Amino acid sequence: MIGESVIIEIRAGVGGEEAALFVTDLFKMYSKYAKNQNWQQMVLNSKPTELGGFKEIIFELKGDGAFLKMKYEAGVHRVQRIPETEKSGRVHTSTASVAVLARPKKAEVKISPQNLKFDFYKASGHGGQYVNKRMTAVRVTHLPTGMIVTCQTERSLQQNKESAILILEAKLFEKIKMEEEEKISGKRREQIGFAKRAEKIRTYNFPQDRITDHRIKKSWHNAEEIMEGKLNKIIEELQKK
Repeated sequence: MIGESVIIEIRAGVGGEEAALFVTDLFKMYSKYAKNQNWQQMVLNSKPTELGGFKEIIFELKGDGAFLKMKYEAGVHRVQRIPETEKSGRVHTSTASVAVLARPKKAEVKISPQNLKFDFYKASGHGGQYVNKRMTAVRVTHLPTGMIVTCQTERSLQQNKESAILILEAKLFEKIKMEEEEKISGKRREQIGFAKRAEKIRTYNFPQDRITDHRIKKSWHNAEEIMEGKLNKIIEELQKK
């Protein structure tokens, strides 16, 4: 059933290390929101940085209404704040993109084993050094589309392989949905909740303690509280609109 499981992919955009730290903040916000919703969470893959940020993190949320609520988070999130490393007190603007992928049923996406190419290598850590002497990292290529997914979070080769296939299935399902949408409408639909990565959907302005959702032109204060997972008021407002 769509809505019971969703895969979230957060990637750092413009802003260097500050953007990577913002990815961590978004991940923590969604993790706390998921806990409040009694959803299960599993990290599928991540690319951490030396200062505690993430270039990318992909995780799955399982629970009642997971996709139906999280779909509103898809798009570009912008943060305006003074980084801890900024000595002059200047406000920086950074971005992170969020992709929200429904986990398909097996019948919705069928991948033939002969259409997959697997490469195995050693998982690397901060700065590129090897953190595992065994070949546990996986790169899977879907030959018909050229789509590539890598996974190295787990210490088990089999677990990384399963996670990579899970991410690949979700991305192929999203590709199929977008192609069907193009056929139906003749152009990409403008729908709240299905914003693509190029569209800025929300700004987190910490100096002014304000979070603004640009799709519905509405702002909320108590930004720190919202970052603690108190997303209900924003998501409920988006659902109404």
